[in-house]
Amino acid sequence: MHTAPRLQLADAYAASVETGIKPGTIRQWLHRGKLTRHGYDTAGRALIDLAELRNLKGT
Repeated sequence: MHTAPRLQLADAYAASVETGIKPGTIRQWLHRGKLTRHGYDTAGRALIDLAELRNLKGT
């Protein structure tokens, strides 16, 4: 049986700490469709997958 990898979701600020990418850049990439929005946290902040962000940073 094949299981899908688990997503590591974070808001733009936590993702910025983890990757070194500025939160504003992350929000722009979300707006432009370069990153996938995976819902919102309880404060209304967009959630993104850290692995997807790291892959985008590497390109």
